[in-house]
Amino acid sequence: MNSELTRRSVMTRMAQGCLGVGLLPSMEHLFSGKALAVGEGAALAKQAATARNVIFLYMTGGQSHLDTWDPKPDNKEVAGPVKAIKTSADGVQISEYLPRMAKQMHHACVINSMATNTAAHEQANYFMHTSFGLRSTIKHPGMGAWLSFYQGSGNPALPAYVYVGNDSRHPGAGFFAKKHGPLMVNNPEAGLQNVRPQKGVTDERFAMRREFAGALDAEFQSKWETRGVKAYTDMYDDAVRLMKSEDLVAFDLTKEPEELRTAYGKDTFGQGCLLARRLVEHGVRFIEVSFGSWDTHVANFINTPRLCDTLDTALAALVTDLERRGMLDSTMIVVSSEFGRTPKINQNQGRDHYPIFSSVIIGGGIKGGIKYGATTPDGAGIAADKVGPPDLNATIGYALGLPLDQVIFSPSKRPFTVADKGQPLTHLFA
Repeated sequence: MNSELTRRSVMTRMAQGCLGVGLLPSMEHLFSGKALAVGEGAALAKQAATARNVIFLYMTGGQSHLDTWDPKPDNKEVAGPVKAIKTSADGVQISEYLPRMAKQMHHACVINSMATNTAAHEQANYFMHTSFGLRSTIKHPGMGAWLSFYQGSGNPALPAYVYVGNDSRHPGAGFFAKKHGPLMVNNPEAGLQNVRPQKGVTDERFAMRREFAGALDAEFQSKWETRGVKAYTDMYDDAVRLMKSEDLVAFDLTKEPEELRTAYGKDTFGQGCLLARRLVEHGVRFIEVSFGSWDTHVANFINTPRLCDTLDTALAALVTDLERRGMLDSTMIVVSSEFGRTPKINQNQGRDHYPIFSSVIIGGGIKGGIKYGATTPDGAGIAADKVGPPDLNATIGYALGLPLDQVIFSPSKRPFTVADKGQPLTHLFA
């Protein structure tokens, strides 16, 4: 049994019982300080940021580029029954499965030349999130962790980084202190759980219990002045600050008009996108919302239209909502998957894993109404302007004003930079 995990679990349970709250287990990831990069507080970005926030919509499982953002209507063998439709952007066509987004494409840049180095889920998911290959010896930070590390949150009571979904493969803080990892929200409609004192615990009793817990911890903290211990204490402070903050309402979707909630789609992904907008309004800088089941080896042309309808509804509503509130210019929406799917339709009327795919960027200073890169007429190869996950992540980092060339050393003294060797697509910005 891992003794560190055992100690941490015991400490968490003791704290929960002493303080009378249930929030601490969900924030346990914030106080493991064993992996802290050297150089915290390094110089800020050299380039001017074009975006304040990022909403990353992650299509888990491998979204078919051919049935969404890169249809091939002139190649029936590849296209199957899917037709292309015109959009609000001249020269940009997308799948008929995305009619609502067709009206919003003047805001969007479609990158049709994405290519990854693997078509295996775990490895490709990790590469997309971190820009690094999956290794057993180190865990790399996700983009939200890099943002948190360099710039922090826009609200001292809320984290910089929130993940909405239940994909356990998320890399989180990587080698950074765990406070830079995402606060996990499994169900957006349920909001953030266990954030109120247990029944019968008044504010006075809560304060007394916390003071008592502090007294018990004082000797230990003075004897073991380590980053891990300090991070654990900071976790308490962060949890209490969040519990008492008026911004806790950001997680409460019941505050939204029913008409707007319906417009986003009354499903987990749609409500997750609405939650993302609320979190941005309250100062959360990076929100990822995951949407699974794109792994369409079987019945692709039955499952993909259903998946696209959910995506189309939520994404179009999010773009419209952000624009109406004057938030689209400062908020970058990124839609991506870990890889694409085969041009060849298999015997089960499905598409298998394929390393070529498409990504979409909307808002946050990006030029709208354009396509970048191209695949071959059969969708099987890159015809122009190949873009890898590190390049996409570098583009996100560039928009946020992160110092892409700043070298950070991991606890093992290895040097790393944001997005590794990725190059930002600077010409895509307005």
